[in-house]
Amino acid sequence: MIVSLVIMAAYLLDRLIGDPRWLPHPVIGMGHAISALEKAICRKVRSDRGLKRAGILLPFIVAGGSFVLAWGLLRVLAWIHPWLSVVVEIVLIATTIASKGLKDAGMAVYRALQANDLTAARRELGMIVGRDTQQLDEPEIVRGTVETVAENIVDAIISPLFYALIGGAPLALAYRAVNTLDSMVGYKNEKYLHLGWASARLDDVANYIPARMTAVMLVIASWLYRLDAARSWRTIKRDARLHPSPNSGFPESAVAGALGIRLGGYNVYHGIRSFRAYMGEGIRPLESKDIRHTIRLMFAVSTMFVGLCLMGAAGCFALGWMQ
Repeated sequence: MIVSLVIMAAYLLDRLIGDPRWLPHPVIGMGHAISALEKAICRKVRSDRGLKRAGILLPFIVAGGSFVLAWGLLRVLAWIHPWLSVVVEIVLIATTIASKGLKDAGMAVYRALQANDLTAARRELGMIVGRDTQQLDEPEIVRGTVETVAENIVDAIISPLFYALIGGAPLALAYRAVNTLDSMVGYKNEKYLHLGWASARLDDVANYIPARMTAVMLVIASWLYRLDAARSWRTIKRDARLHPSPNSGFPESAVAGALGIRLGGYNVYHGIRSFRAYMGEGIRPLESKDIRHTIRLMFAVSTMFVGLCLMGAAGCFALGWMQ
């Protein structure tokens, strides 16, 4: 029961204040550690085989170190006072999720589009995606924003909460370390093909269950908001596995089906054009309001997950009390 209450408090804390810039953030520390380890490895290891072996050790060092540090900190705080440990655990879990950050980023693009300021909208989108945004028109800006928000329902909300439910703040931070590793070294390019392969695979494994849970909850949220839940489910079954990521296609296809839009298509990365499989039927053109709909679905799913945690804990408590 306490774990579920901690998760609820952490989620509410993130919804209220997000990630204030003045507050030190664990992910920044993880990023610095990854950069330092990458430089040290690349200085000493030259062969592809050596880089692959180092790539296996990298997530163990970063994710394992994050787990151990968080666990040790909470143990020390619990020794000082149990409630001090609980409060810090709430704060630590809140740093692993980004519901407010996602909403703020999506709404910044939306407001720029409402003001007919495509330059500002491209700039805001460029802050949250890796693709080139300088030449995008309004529908493509909307597509990029919807795809990013939908994909990050898993990475930035449901997955960290899922691992917090299993192992508290230490496991949630370990997940965030894996996710940060994937975003920094998990690329299939010449530089990171060997060093980052283990981090990329581990991230895929870590998000496997949360991505599918998210897709199901998106269908339920679509029904609650009187969107097309049946089409959302059909789109998941038909299109989710077409995505190059084994997980990102599930939330993206669910949102595309619910809204009756088509995601995917051509993106440009550093001047190189790349095609991503289409998701959804494109019953109507993309509009700026789709950003708001996606954010609303994001909050519905995250609230649903927290509610399920509380219901499960209450049920276990009731069964224990009756026995």
